Amino acid sequence: MPNRLAGETSPYLLQHASNPVDWFPWGPDALARAKLLDRPIFLSIGYAACHWCHVMERESFEHEPTARYLNDRFVAVKVDREERPDLDQVYMSAVQAMTGGGGWPMSVFLTPDGKPFYGGTYYPDEPRHGMPSFRQVLEGVDRAWREQRAEVEAAGGRLVQGLVEQSRLEAGADDPTPELLAAAASAIEASFDAVNGGWGRAPKFPQPMTIEFLLRHHLATGDPRPLLVARRSLEAMADGGLRDQLGGGFHRYSTDAHWLVPHFEQMLYDNAQLARVYLHAWTLTRDPKLLDVATGTLDYMRRELTTDDGAFAASQDADTDGIEGLTFTWSAAEMREVIGSFEPDLFFAAYGVTEEGNWEGRTILSRVLSDDELAARFPHLAGLSIEDELQTARILLLERRATRPQPARDGKALAAWNGLAIAAFADAYATLAETVPAFAAGYLEAAERAAGTIVDGLLAADGSLGRSWKDGRAVGSGVLEDYTHLADGLLALYEASYEEKWFRIARALMDRVLVHFADPAGGFFDTADDHERLVTRPKDVQDNAVPSGNAMAARVLLRLAAWTGEGSYRDAAERAIRSVVPFVTRYPTGFAQWLGAMDIALAPVVEVAVVGDPADPVTAELIAETRRGFRPNQVTAVAADPTASAIPLMADRVAIDGRPTAYVCRGFACRLPVGDAAALRTQLDAAASDG
Repeated sequence: MPNRLAGETSPYLLQHASNPVDWFPWGPDALARAKLLDRPIFLSIGYAACHWCHVMERESFEHEPTARYLNDRFVAVKVDREERPDLDQVYMSAVQAMTGGGGWPMSVFLTPDGKPFYGGTYYPDEPRHGMPSFRQVLEGVDRAWREQRAEVEAAGGRLVQGLVEQSRLEAGADDPTPELLAAAASAIEASFDAVNGGWGRAPKFPQPMTIEFLLRHHLATGDPRPLLVARRSLEAMADGGLRDQLGGGFHRYSTDAHWLVPHFEQMLYDNAQLARVYLHAWTLTRDPKLLDVATGTLDYMRRELTTDDGAFAASQDADTDGIEGLTFTWSAAEMREVIGSFEPDLFFAAYGVTEEGNWEGRTILSRVLSDDELAARFPHLAGLSIEDELQTARILLLERRATRPQPARDGKALAAWNGLAIAAFADAYATLAETVPAFAAGYLEAAERAAGTIVDGLLAADGSLGRSWKDGRAVGSGVLEDYTHLADGLLALYEASYEEKWFRIARALMDRVLVHFADPAGGFFDTADDHERLVTRPKDVQDNAVPSGNAMAARVLLRLAAWTGEGSYRDAAERAIRSVVPFVTRYPTGFAQWLGAMDIALAPVVEVAVVGDPADPVTAELIAETRRGFRPNQVTAVAADPTASAIPLMADRVAIDGRPTAYVCRGFACRLPVGDAAALRTQLDAAASDG
């Protein structure tokens, strides 16, 4: 018989709706039940694509005796961390404080009023590797609750007080400096894995925010080292098993140091950020391989993650039919059968295929030889295109793979993650519109459709934003990252389409952030002032897999200040930035989005106003010039009728002699207006280089 999760929309919660555990969703009913029965709460937090979440479900939550014990002594609550990042953050901080580590599934025990007193992550069904079994944990917690109640409640109170103090981050007195950014870049370079690319050892995660900062720092300083580090990391990830060499998307992380064996789940936020940073790297280098990776990642998102209503789904599972990576790995015999006469030896050499395989007797495809190396090894193919031969084989293998069972998809559309995706698709259109307009138009359509679905479904009449959209239902209140990441995506979409409604919505979202999320000490809380009251009001300033909501707020507010001249936007951004200045050189990869915001704060932000109809060929040439190259510290506004524009940068602009005209400004102080692309390029280059 289904439990209380059957009425939810989250695929993760619905996966547990038939468990014998009497699960509650988080809410007043669960808390009231715990108080009525005077029982502790067992809070389990995970997400649909989480491999170990599925393992713990099979081992413990589907095990009748364990479920019966849990039902008799606890109130069991199941939470999708992606729907409730606020709960995830509060209780993950508690688990980290108690154990020194964290992860998912998260297993936390709470008093009936929500105070955490014991916790961990995955617990096996039997004791192993020094870990107690889940049943042993339940028995120990139950015994402590009955026999040592005062100590348990006191420990919970102390832990909550520690979380409150941890969230207090006073605004500092020091502003960022160019020297600070240089020191952060040096620290990033010092921890760089020069052999394998990226940072850290196994498991190794992609670091798109860090790479984005390195691209910015190279542009700002001319120092070649940040670009070399960025390119090596991008190339290593693109060649490894971390990237789906057939389908184009990226998996969550690599279980080894050299990017070969991934954890196979595929997340929207990873692919959106990686597509954007590969695109930006291409605009700097014009390396066609980087563009191929960017467009391949975008195409994966359109193909596999687009929902029926045009938004982007959260993820694809790590497992297929309960087996991790089943869809993505190959035997040599199967590949030889599929490729047939299309040079299997060439493909095997290119992608490291052996009879023994490279993972559990099967092969994870990774690019191990370049086209030039292959040409030298296979001289009989002289005159043929190596890439064309490999592409033919990839298409055949992808077609065969499509006939296999596929990983499940978590179809909920989250406002924050869709904001990241909208930004990536909008940037792709703006970057490629001039050279491949028909191809790029599909990217703009994808961005506009997703933005329309998210705004129509999640933006309420009072200006508040929901968190999750699925099956025609909005679920949950938006948190800081939903407002900031969606605003960033909508501003990118404005600069791609010059439809002012996207600008107006983005600005309104950030105005609401200033009113309802601001911390008087500087920066922003992760929940609004009218949000459900938790044991502490979370405020996370460090980047995780997605940018910190605080750091993204600083970025977006600085850009809005350039479009509007509104000093309060810049003041709020600078106050937030000062609160993290002491941390960015100590933990630069954990504050990389902040480093990007600091780069904007220190940069000569260039403001461009173009008067003209975007459909006019001369206006189109001016717009194309504003999009040429990598110009991360530039904002552009375009209007055929400046008097009707909602963007203050367009105020008092006129078309000189009735012709399309561009104004290049800084701080709303403008150079002489120009009417041709060559003159505009000269002004843009000069303005960007001014200190």
